Amino acid sequence: MEQHGPETYGELNADVYDEWHRIDPTPAVDLLAALIGEGPPGPVLELAVGTGRVTLPLAARGVELHGIDASEAMVARMRAKPGGERIPVTIGDMADVAPDSGDRFAMVFVVFSTFFFLQTQEEQVRCFANAARRLVPGGRFVLECPMPDVARYDRNQRVEAHQVGLGHVRLTAVRHDPVEQRFEGQHVLIGEQGIRLAPAFMRYAWPGELDLMARLAGLERRDRWGGWRREPFRAEGMYVTVYEKPAPPPPS
Repeated sequence: MEQHGPETYGELNADVYDEWHRIDPTPAVDLLAALIGEGPPGPVLELAVGTGRVTLPLAARGVELHGIDASEAMVARMRAKPGGERIPVTIGDMADVAPDSGDRFAMVFVVFSTFFFLQTQEEQVRCFANAARRLVPGGRFVLECPMPDVARYDRNQRVEAHQVGLGHVRLTAVRHDPVEQRFEGQHVLIGEQGIRLAPAFMRYAWPGELDLMARLAGLERRDRWGGWRREPFRAEGMYVTVYEKPAPPPPS
């Protein structure tokens, strides 16, 4: 897509994001808070902080949080919510993991399918490397990702209806590129006010590929669950992986 950048999805979806993605953040907040309590002390960074769906309730539990997001429109939505103005947020590409504070973090995390919004393997590898660089020893990099389900696509394409009403319909239309491991999609809202398009392009990675990215960054896989309630991983749906930065060996 012409002029598609890291900020495109947020800039075109900010006003409808919370309405279209009504997901209870409590299980994610509960597990992240538990992992933070088990790990080393220090601030926590969310990549692609968005509208603050997870950041705000986690901050309400007393966690010192920072954020990074490419979309000023998404961050403005978070700022309009109670407590949102208190979260330091850097506007930038999450692959760079470069918040203005210069802090090192006890945890870096990215939820939903947002990590896959990094459009190339190179960007994803860079994100892992930069996250590892910003972690303290013993710090964790936590990712929530969808298991790629390529069997859903007939001739590498799919149209799905999400809402159907008397005066509107909301669809997604997606093309699958199995060579580049990309989904190129559009949310399509057809209603009385006309047609609205909101693009969402993703580059998916398989769990083993993510593990290799972590290893290249010097991280070790600590846990992998089939969800935020520590369900067994069954290679389906959304899953959660925890990578850890090992402590340096003691001096000889």
